[in-house]
Amino acid sequence: MNEIGIMEVGGFRVGHAQDREAATGCTVILCERMSPAGLDVRGGGPASRESQILNPLAAAEGVNAVLLSGGSAFGLDAAGGVQKYLEERDTGFDVGVAKVPLVSQSCLFDLGVGRKDVRPDKAMAYAACENASDEAPAQGNVGAGIGCSVGKYRGMERAMKSGFGTYALQAGGLKVGALVAVNALGDVYGPDGRPVAGLLNKERTGLSSTLEELFQDVELAAQGMGNTTLGVVVTNAKLDKTRLAKVAGMTHNGYARAIRPVHTTADGDSVYALSLGDLPADVNVVGAMAALAMERAIVRAVQSAQSAYGLPGWEDFKR
Repeated sequence: MNEIGIMEVGGFRVGHAQDREAATGCTVILCERMSPAGLDVRGGGPASRESQILNPLAAAEGVNAVLLSGGSAFGLDAAGGVQKYLEERDTGFDVGVAKVPLVSQSCLFDLGVGRKDVRPDKAMAYAACENASDEAPAQGNVGAGIGCSVGKYRGMERAMKSGFGTYALQAGGLKVGALVAVNALGDVYGPDGRPVAGLLNKERTGLSSTLEELFQDVELAAQGMGNTTLGVVVTNAKLDKTRLAKVAGMTHNGYARAIRPVHTTADGDSVYALSLGDLPADVNVVGAMAALAMERAIVRAVQSAQSAYGLPGWEDFKR
């Protein structure tokens, strides 16, 4: 198994758009064809649109796009911009009188970083679609990652900047990649088990430990609600919705290895999985590769982020 570029998976395009002053943005994944998709939500506070169509019992067999957005629930209007873009290109589910673009969306909470009154809207999401290409997407302070932060257990004054990251792997002909906007309550750890970014110590000279401080507050942990990590798995494997839901669930193992704590009531952690190709592949192999790719993408998201909005980045504390 070896690392490949995320766009080598094929079958999709990625576009970012953001308001840097307001510290909010969105990232769209446009499928070249209507693609089977699965979803697994583990966090306690999700904000999503068209999530039920990904239920294996729902009639829809695929989606045209997935949108990751800032703005908390206010940002859910942005998906209309993706629908407009696709409708203008005669793309969507044919219902006879029209083609209805199927766009699933999840939002993260970035209202406490920049301006709380500016959120991704239809115009921003439309711009993200216009920016979409098959070139390697920018990482760090961009798109849905522009307002991301980690280590917020003691408030934003001890948090660090995070962002958007990608990583992909290939085993034989099978390709699996992960794209993620990391906006976690907890800390981020590398594959070696060492902390990479997260809760700062009181002096802001280095890292503390969210878990250790959390365990000091057994009766009432002051978690807040400004979180949610949003991920998308892409693969050239041919899988249906049921198997893709399993892949999305297995991908959360990557979240759990890289983020501590994770899946709290203060997070809306969600993972989408998209089947973009026709390669026969075992669901367990795809899921295991997806978890590893997501773990690495999460680390890359924080290591690509630059200091901004009063939040220090990884570069400020790397050793």
